[in-house]
Amino acid sequence: MERKILTATITAIIDEIENLIPMYMEIEEDRIKADGNVSVCIIDNEGCIYGRMFGLTDKIRGRETYRVAWLKASQVWITGIKTGAYERLAFNNEIDEKQFGIKRPDYIGWEGGQPIILQDGTKLAVGFSGFRSISDLEIVIKALHKIASTTL
Repeated sequence: MERKILTATITAIIDEIENLIPMYMEIEEDRIKADGNVSVCIIDNEGCIYGRMFGLTDKIRGRETYRVAWLKASQVWITGIKTGAYERLAFNNEIDEKQFGIKRPDYIGWEGGQPIILQDGTKLAVGFSGFRSISDLEIVIKALHKIASTTL
């Protein structure tokens, strides 16, 4: 995908995530966990990083959610496998983890990082942090489906 179009598409995903955040903040478990601060990090195949911190009622908490989002996205960028799933595969010896070069103490461990594929086949590694793991994954998929139905 041409860089200009890719950037616009990623920006649209991030904008749609922002639109969905209030819905997740209505869920008590997510609201308590997020405390008003969530982040998304997206890495394309060329290693370009896109992201956003939302809420920022506490800049230190926002910084931490972005750090975790980046760790999730970068692990997916390296492995091509969802966070959480990668660790299960590695610990069960179902994959040769040495091929990826990530040492066990550096695994992220939490769900919320996932590969996504745009309609043209472009692969992105996405990390979201701040809500519960299930919500971290779901909000990205909902945003992707929303923009796919309108712009892709």
